[in-house]
Amino acid sequence: MLELLSPAGSMDSLVAAVQNGADAVYMGYGDFNARRNAKNFTEADFASAVSYCHLRGVKVYLTLNTLLTDRELTPAAELARRASEIGADAVLVQDLGVLRAVKQVAPDLPVHASTQMTVHSLDGVKLCADLGMKRAVLSRELSADQIEYICQHSPIEIEVFGHGALCMCYSGQCFFSALVGGRSGNRGMCAQPCRMKYGWNGRADSYPLSLKDACLIDRLRQLRKMGVACLKLEGRMKRAEYVAVITKIYASVLKEDRMPTQQELQDLELAFSRSGFTQGYLDGKLGVEMFGVREEKTPEPKELFAQARQSYENQENPLVDVSFYAMVRKGEPVQVAVKDEDERTVTAAGEVPEEAITRELTAEQVEKQLSRTGGTPYLCKGVTALVEPGLSVPLSALNALRRQVLEELSAQRQALPQRRHGSYNAGVRYENPRSLPALTLSVRKAGQVSPELLRRSPAALYIPPDELAAHPECLKGLSPDTVLGVVLPRVAWDREMDQLRRDMEKCRELGATQALIGSYGLIEPARELGYTLRGDYGLPVFNAQALKELKRLGFASATASFELKLAQIRDISKVIPLEAIVYGRLPLMLTENCIIKNRAGQCACDTENILTDRKGERFPVVKAYGCRNEILNSKKLFLADKPEWQKCGLSMARLLFTTENPWECVQALERYQGEGFWSPNDFTRGLYYRGVE
Repeated sequence: MLELLSPAGSMDSLVAAVQNGADAVYMGYGDFNARRNAKNFTEADFASAVSYCHLRGVKVYLTLNTLLTDRELTPAAELARRASEIGADAVLVQDLGVLRAVKQVAPDLPVHASTQMTVHSLDGVKLCADLGMKRAVLSRELSADQIEYICQHSPIEIEVFGHGALCMCYSGQCFFSALVGGRSGNRGMCAQPCRMKYGWNGRADSYPLSLKDACLIDRLRQLRKMGVACLKLEGRMKRAEYVAVITKIYASVLKEDRMPTQQELQDLELAFSRSGFTQGYLDGKLGVEMFGVREEKTPEPKELFAQARQSYENQENPLVDVSFYAMVRKGEPVQVAVKDEDERTVTAAGEVPEEAITRELTAEQVEKQLSRTGGTPYLCKGVTALVEPGLSVPLSALNALRRQVLEELSAQRQALPQRRHGSYNAGVRYENPRSLPALTLSVRKAGQVSPELLRRSPAALYIPPDELAAHPECLKGLSPDTVLGVVLPRVAWDREMDQLRRDMEKCRELGATQALIGSYGLIEPARELGYTLRGDYGLPVFNAQALKELKRLGFASATASFELKLAQIRDISKVIPLEAIVYGRLPLMLTENCIIKNRAGQCACDTENILTDRKGERFPVVKAYGCRNEILNSKKLFLADKPEWQKCGLSMARLLFTTENPWECVQALERYQGEGFWSPNDFTRGLYYRGVE
């Protein structure tokens, strides 16, 4: 059965979802979730919500899916422990440090991999299984054939997004809001820069990053056949009426195993859309047709929302099927039992029936009284009554027995799970290394590597495997003091893995020994090929516990998130060597949709492509692995004139070369090696001093 998972950004939304047929809801509790601006729940609210849902057979998933600092981990761990004690059915996480903390405090609480983990391949799903997770939420960008391949081979459950807003960037890999606006999407504060105006040729006159909402209502049979376990509806920031409308339609279509009606399709669009809907990702049909905007003066569908409110306000829709059993025999107490759909059974005994004087009790009367479950979450599906003739029982006594067994059944359904719980222990602290960090380089193109660059002997040089495999001549003059490695893509689908492996194998033959890994799905392939594992920024490190987990997975080093301040990086206890990016155009977005092709109508990666925002900032758009796009920051990160980055316990400091020509690469390396006075024309200090929300 395909589980229907609805959003609950408030108690009203939760009730709307449950009363309209959701099988599960996902919700935030406290400040540690990816929708911090939603009306998230207090502990008391959360406990009430869990009790309300469990009584009605609905599961509750806690969203704890943001990156957290070491200081935040202690209260987050306590929050997870309390949520487990209260009865949450699972917790969604992004941060490996959070995962490690949850395992300590609530080892029996199931964990789901949030879409923020950017899981998009079978190896990524298997890694989640190895981490002890029970479910993985796949990236929204995957096509049907890739989802089906993963489902058919996955050792754990697979969840996909079925309806609602689409992020332009792969979730978990977007830094646009943080770097440009100081509000981190990875910490639940996204300012939605993709909904703003941008353009080409210096004019911000369109919306090239604003995708239509997804709507897979007519593909539910296909998803079920593919093996998808759960369909998620997006919308924790939406009002309760919206949640009611979309949940009811999806629940009805799922339950009745049919296609949606024209009216249902119209109601979905009325509830909310951006110039209609799209199924482009599922169909693998990308392009301008996937994009749309929400008109500012779109009228509220008052009649539709009024009907939606009636579906959940001040009324109880019976959601739990029960069956009653009764036995009325001479000389024995009246027996009544109830059984729910999960085979829970409750019995109760009443008074001994009397001899009937004027009117004897009939089985029909017993059935009528016991089936009166109105105003409760229960729907009577049948009554089996054995009533001996000639006996009398007050109908009020039968009503009392019905109430008694239902109350006890409710108590059983709301009973707290028996789980182990522990306390959070951060572990020992490790002293920061005192030596200056070694300088490492990563390039986007082999052509950026020149003999002059190699003569300066950086500690390590990382080149994309497809570039190095195609241009081995770039290594001419490589110093024996420079370790050679490959920088692996943050996104590589299963259908791209054969070619990527071939390139990685060739790079090993060329002497590459290190792999800079930014995707959970590439850990095992790199390990199998004998590479030393080094974490890139795509595997975010925000705290010491994430470092410990990467060490457990076999990593020799990791890269600190560039959303941290230098002081925070300094304070991280470093169980393995830590690297940070100290120069370059930091990435803002990694997109499956090629906005270059959308603009030009054809492939045009080799020409200069500059996206301009309404403030006149110019963002280079370059080709990423697999004909994807990477949008880079308008300004280059530059810290060579600042001493603080050398004093925060880093073992390595990386220069990230993206749009630089070979001469600029040499100039930048020289400056960071303490020579000359070169600096970029326009630069930023990034978030290393100001931090993010």
